[in-house]
Amino acid sequence: MKTKEIYQYALAAVIVLAFMFILLIMIIYSVQDNPVMNTMVGTFGTITVMVVSYFFGSSKGSSDKNEMIEKIKNGSVNPK
Repeated sequence: MKTKEIYQYALAAVIVLAFMFILLIMIIYSVQDNPVMNTMVGTFGTITVMVVSYFFGSSKGSSDKNEMIEKIKNGSVNPK
C-alpha cells in the first residue's frame, strides 16, 4: 500500500468518525437550536457523503483505471 493511500484511508476514517462523534454529542446533550452545531453537522454530513462517494463510487474506479494504465506503461503488468 502506498503512503498516499494510507493517508487517504486515515483521513477518510477521521472524517467519518468526526461526523459520528458530532451526531453523538448532539443526541446526548439534546442540542437542537444551536446554529453552530447544525452547521457543523451539515458540513460534516456533506463531507462524509463525498468520502463515501469517492471510495464506493465512480471516482475510485477511475483512480484504479489510471493506476492500471500507469502499470501497463511501465511494463509491470501485461495487458490482456
